[in-house]
Amino acid sequence: MQFESTKFRQDFADGRVFAYPTEAVYGLGCDPLNEEAVNEILRLKQRPVEKGMILIAQSVEQILPFIEFDRLPVNTQQQIVDSWPGPVTWLIPKSVKTPYFISGDSDLVAVRVTTHKLVQQMCWSVASPLVSTSANPATEEPARSKEEVQAYFNTDVIIIDGELGEQKKPSTIINSLTMETIR
Repeated sequence: MQFESTKFRQDFADGRVFAYPTEAVYGLGCDPLNEEAVNEILRLKQRPVEKGMILIAQSVEQILPFIEFDRLPVNTQQQIVDSWPGPVTWLIPKSVKTPYFISGDSDLVAVRVTTHKLVQQMCWSVASPLVSTSANPATEEPARSKEEVQAYFNTDVIIIDGELGEQKKPSTIINSLTMETIR
């Protein structure tokens, strides 16, 4: 389906799972506060909840309720803000608002502010970050087209049409406490 904000807002509120193009691959997403929807993504991906999920947002402001930014040194905070929007996912101390089914077995939550215009529109339309995990079962390659999403998940997800971004590989992941590059 083509992105239409009113329909998307309703699907988001109804706890639907959707696939959408990101900077490099198709992602699976939903409302990050809807446990049933997140569990559906975990089921589709055959992924354990302990691994956690990435939240993708249109702005730093959308991320702030989910993190404890003030726990980081000012220079680290600046480095994070300077890397966004962009293909860098940061592991940041989670706030009490971040549910365990998003952070998994970690005290950190993975967050990114996207450059992808369609994803920015999606986040803006619901005034929230989205869950963002690659659209594939755990042992398969990430989908790079809506046809690949359909082959993996048939009609179990709503597919939002659009173009992938310019990235050739998934986002870099950095631990904000240790500055270690995870991916």
